[in-house]
Amino acid sequence: MAGNSKRRGAVSKGKKGPTSGTGGKNRRSLEGRGPTPKATERTGHPAAARAARAAHRAATTNRPAGTAPVRRTRSSQGDTEWIAGRNSLVEALRAGLPITAVYVASRIDSDERVKEVLSAAGDRGIPLLEASRADLDRFTDGAVHQGLAATVPPYKYAHPHDLLERATGWGVPPLVVALDGVTDPRNLGAVVRSAAAFGAHGVVVPERRAAGMTASAWKTSAGAAARVPVARATNLTRTLQEYQQAGLFVVGLDADGDVELPELRLADGPLVVVVGAEGAGLSRLVRETCDQVVSIPMAAAVESLNAGVAAGIALYEVSRHR
Repeated sequence: MAGNSKRRGAVSKGKKGPTSGTGGKNRRSLEGRGPTPKATERTGHPAAARAARAAHRAATTNRPAGTAPVRRTRSSQGDTEWIAGRNSLVEALRAGLPITAVYVASRIDSDERVKEVLSAAGDRGIPLLEASRADLDRFTDGAVHQGLAATVPPYKYAHPHDLLERATGWGVPPLVVALDGVTDPRNLGAVVRSAAAFGAHGVVVPERRAAGMTASAWKTSAGAAARVPVARATNLTRTLQEYQQAGLFVVGLDADGDVELPELRLADGPLVVVVGAEGAGLSRLVRETCDQVVSIPMAAAVESLNAGVAAGIALYEVSRHR
């Protein structure tokens, strides 16, 4: 048929008429979900786990989150120091180091040393924190930690004048040990131990190019570092001159001394004993500042003694005179 008649089954392609609305009930499904959260804010994301560990470390080591953990060196004495290794932690706990936290690797293989560390930390109330081996590697700068590490706070140095006040409180002539150019912390620890044994009121070390009170020095002192203060001098020569103005005699130990140690006549008075580095001895300015330079009698085959041994011998001789 011609005209406007439609074939059965044909589809009309006219304009679509108006449709009824939903009344807003589907509006919620059309709304966006906002910006994509940061990786550190997504639960289960590795970055979120790392951020949580960083926040935990900041809360337990008093370090701002996001800063890298470091081991203390002579150039950064204000940073927390890390002790790594099972034997090192056993010795540190036995020596009474002021450990603030012990970190234990996940699924650590326990032995007698691990058991002793965990037991000693529990007895002293030291926090035990679990950490991954990757974290321990970062904390200790790649040292061989064997699944155990610990933190030690920065050592609080005294002022050189505090040592004189300590002697005044004891009612005895001051006896101070000063180290000139000694860079081995074990020697410093040995000197502190001798100072405690023979009644010295403290030890003075230069602020630069000298050993500081690290964990190694603490261990060598065998706990004496908790009883004998260590002071830092910005300028050792100037500090020695100030001691002289306060009435102390400054005696230096050197192989080319004016007299031998047994002939020292100043031992019973207020005294500063200055010990130089092994081999190098006293620096020129320090030697010129000394009121007297004495030597320790030795066999000809021995060229010099390390600072720890020399200080021990000198302090014994001083205490014998006193």
